[in-house]
Amino acid sequence: MKQCYICKGKLAKEKIRHFHQWGENVVLFENLEVERCTQCGEVFLEPKTLELIDAKTKDIFIRKVPHANLNIPVVVI
Repeated sequence: MKQCYICKGKLAKEKIRHFHQWGENVVLFENLEVERCTQCGEVFLEPKTLELIDAKTKDIFIRKVPHANLNIPVVVI
């Protein structure tokens, strides 16, 4: 992709921290490669990245592959 679908700005590759919700569960992906619009900040994920997120999430919750855990405080307002 060469430009943002929303504002037509330029895209730049970068690595981000992404929280992915799967049912009642949340998975934190570190260093996920995305394209971010330099103008509006919108983030775009390639199909291969979405497939990776799905596969890793299934590994954790369906196949029970070992993984690291992080305790996050939850505040309900």
